[in-house]
Amino acid sequence: MSESMNGLTRTAYCGSFRLSNVGEKAVVTGWVQRRRSLGSLIFIDLRDRTGIVQIVLDETVSEKSLFEKAESVRSEYVLAVEGTVRERSSKTDKIATGEVEILAENIKILSEAELTPFEIIDDTQVNETLRLKYRYLDLRRPVLQNNLKIRSQIAMSARQYLYDLGFMEIETPFLGKSTPEGARDYLVPSRIHEGCFYALPQSPQLYKQLLMIAGYDRYYQIAKCFRDEDLRANRQPEFTQIDLEMSFVEKETDVMYTVEGLVKKIFKDAVNIDLGSDHFRTLSYEEAMTRYGSDKPDTRFEMELKDISDIVKDSPFVVFSSAISSGGSVRAINFKSGAKNLSRKDLDALSEFAKTLGAKGLCWLVKNGGEVKSSFNKFLNNELIDALSERLDIVDGDAVFISADKDTVVFNTLGGLRLHLAEKFNLFDKDKYDVLWVVDFPMFEYSEEEQRYVAMHHPFTAPKDEDLHLLDVDPTKMRAKAYDLVINGQEAGGGSIRIYSRELQAKIFNILKFSDEDIEKKFGFFVNAFKYGTPPHGGLAFGLDRLTMLLAKTESIKDVIAFPKVQNASCVMSEAPSKVEKKQLDELYLSIRDDKKD
Repeated sequence: MSESMNGLTRTAYCGSFRLSNVGEKAVVTGWVQRRRSLGSLIFIDLRDRTGIVQIVLDETVSEKSLFEKAESVRSEYVLAVEGTVRERSSKTDKIATGEVEILAENIKILSEAELTPFEIIDDTQVNETLRLKYRYLDLRRPVLQNNLKIRSQIAMSARQYLYDLGFMEIETPFLGKSTPEGARDYLVPSRIHEGCFYALPQSPQLYKQLLMIAGYDRYYQIAKCFRDEDLRANRQPEFTQIDLEMSFVEKETDVMYTVEGLVKKIFKDAVNIDLGSDHFRTLSYEEAMTRYGSDKPDTRFEMELKDISDIVKDSPFVVFSSAISSGGSVRAINFKSGAKNLSRKDLDALSEFAKTLGAKGLCWLVKNGGEVKSSFNKFLNNELIDALSERLDIVDGDAVFISADKDTVVFNTLGGLRLHLAEKFNLFDKDKYDVLWVVDFPMFEYSEEEQRYVAMHHPFTAPKDEDLHLLDVDPTKMRAKAYDLVINGQEAGGGSIRIYSRELQAKIFNILKFSDEDIEKKFGFFVNAFKYGTPPHGGLAFGLDRLTMLLAKTESIKDVIAFPKVQNASCVMSEAPSKVEKKQLDELYLSIRDDKKD
């Protein structure tokens, strides 16, 4: 039966006790991790979000009723315990409080607990679906509590840093206008405006630029964002950004250097890592793609892409020659000492893996015991082997992988393959943080689906000043004043300097083939504000969830969100989304179509 605390007030958290506290009276509260009975002694491991402390009851000194109450305690009961801190006779280094224990003098059973569906331990082998169904129990695990503690620290550090630099925290609306340029919107029907819908924000982009026009100079917000898109390990339908914008900036470094200070403070405060005083390394988009096959390169290991098109352009091997003649390229990566680790079966499996990345196939070459073998053996000769060996630094034991196709396919194939090999064979130090900027992105990329050029970042990103002459000549070659912060091969944040000229914005809209009607319909309220004096401005947004995932060293973003969704964007705990009553639909002028097939 549950009891009241009856005047007991917690004096300290469970994980806070050390030898210096010996002799002190204490009141602790928490959940029972486990209870052990050794005849005349009962030990209770009491847990709260700070850790575990051992409670002990000794039949020779404890009251009989108290001892009997302790015997009734089971895992996950909620207790309040009053007692005296004493030194443990049997110490342990497995918990921070392992040198002390609390001799109980009073115990209150505040809440009993049924047998839980799984044990509350970090290394649980229970499947994720069950854990998410009982997420409130899963969240008791210390590893998840530590993840959310890191998340909280990141948010606090960001607020303090930005406040000290004169940024104002300003909230922007959740219910806004749908501007379908990018990911799919989540729509919210209006009860008052029949047939009309709000859209949940994919980002505060338009509002934060309007705040710059409104004269607020420096804005930030820890903003909730929503995108109706397919989920993966580092993506959720609802996510959180650390969003900021600054006025009277025109150079990318004006924003980038401000953000570097923020990142360094977050790393120091949240996980006690010093990123140094130097500016972060910078790679151009072109260099990132040609060297690593990715605009978010992981440079903790080598295995860079090398262009071998000039070496194989006259090869009789049609896979190479046709790729080059059609405007593509032939590139390779050298997995140093890889031949020692890869069987023929492994090589075939990697070829199949390449197909999942968009490749038609993958060529390979291995040198082992002085002998060269490849998937294109009959097209090899000594001259070609020598040329490839010099370009790719091939020595005995190496395995080379070659992709021939359009550059986009080649980059995606080899970029993905190098990451796959690095992960599989532990080619990098997982305790190391690799932080860099990628800059000079193209302004536009061609969408095969829409048969037009679309903005690589968004339509309000400014082009580089030195590329403005291309605006009326060849805008597809223009570069943007955009920048992404990349940490360990993950895009942690991205931003740009914005367009503030009405004339330039109109030309960009024209290149994107937006009609006046499109502009008015999608961005009318926004572009209208440009008529009334717009300062130069720029900003950036961090993915708070992704940044926390990186600092917590976990593989899934679900591990750093209190109540995440699963792959189909549903919550298995609350069973959202769910059907609603017809009355609610009628109030919103909605009906559910019945498209059941015969």
